Amino acid sequence: MLPHLLYTARSMKRAIAFGLLGTLLASAQVPAATAVKKGTVEKIKVHGKSLEGNLEGDSPDRDVFVYLPPSYATNKTRRYPVVYFLHGYGIGAERYWNIMTVPEAADKEMTTGNVKEMILVHPDAFTKYDGSMYSNSPTTGNWEAYLTQDLVSYVDTHYRTIAKPDSRGLAGHSMGGYGTFRLAMKYPGIFSSLYPMSSCCLMNNPQPPNPDQAKAKAAPPPPADTAKDKGKAKGGGNGFANVTKAEGAAWSPNPKSPVFFDLPTEDGKFRPEIAAKWVANSPLAMLDQYVSNMKKYHAIMMDCGLSDGLITTNRQMDALLTQFDIPHSFETYDGDHNNRVKERFETKVLPFFSGNLMFAQAVAPKKTVAKKSVAKQSSK
Repeated sequence: MLPHLLYTARSMKRAIAFGLLGTLLASAQVPAATAVKKGTVEKIKVHGKSLEGNLEGDSPDRDVFVYLPPSYATNKTRRYPVVYFLHGYGIGAERYWNIMTVPEAADKEMTTGNVKEMILVHPDAFTKYDGSMYSNSPTTGNWEAYLTQDLVSYVDTHYRTIAKPDSRGLAGHSMGGYGTFRLAMKYPGIFSSLYPMSSCCLMNNPQPPNPDQAKAKAAPPPPADTAKDKGKAKGGGNGFANVTKAEGAAWSPNPKSPVFFDLPTEDGKFRPEIAAKWVANSPLAMLDQYVSNMKKYHAIMMDCGLSDGLITTNRQMDALLTQFDIPHSFETYDGDHNNRVKERFETKVLPFFSGNLMFAQAVAPKKTVAKKSVAKQSSK
């Protein structure tokens, strides 16, 4: 082999060797992706004394889904703020929990440090008519007291929470957004930060029936030609079939009625005295009575999709809060009522509470005086 070719071959081998070594050294210096730390999920039952004896016959023992952050199991001296989330109408807390992938979203955001560690609590308010409206009614039970007293007390006594309003947040979507506004107005001093998402029912103003609309409703449905249509014709899947009954049970209860509630229109006759009750339970009508209460909150954020049918009333709520100088933020986004709930829970709701709730550092365990009997450890 010619000398210059021998030299070139040796140079290439040396270059390749050094190149491989450099690659290995460089890859060794790149940190591996941070392993996602897992929190703990508990499905529990929380009894509601406030729900006992409700005329609908719904159980006062309610499912509650609890997320405990990654460090909860190991850092026994640490206490955490709590975010309560109220689900929307038509499906229960478990469906919302799964749709929003709550544990996965929380694990991801808390591992990366985008969100501080907190406890997440999702109570189930699915009732006989598919939703409680988070109101106080003898027909549905006192959901206001259940959420602000029974549930909060249970969580504070069974988990290591920071049991102060500054460390409690309240959020909800749709009916849950309505519940967030309703509870916030009537019960200041329980939560400090609020995030109602795409709130429904901000103005409930039933009108006398339109004769033309009544005729249209009375018309028979079109023939069900396809298997899919046949399924619908047999009642397969109208999630809002009971919404009027749910609203009546929440806002116009009547213990003397066979169904325990009244409706604004019954037997084709409009009842303005019942409609007035529904209007009175509308946050847009309630707000001016609770201005001083709403000004007590540390932070209020609300949002709604631009293609959401509720965008108008949410904009009206934003304007009314502004009119009364109640500090808040309102964000609109490209989307409808449901298609971005999962994304916004992870990227908006969790960071909002991370930035506004009070977080405490780990505290040393209390010193106990030695006694003959062994002191019992807290179950929290």
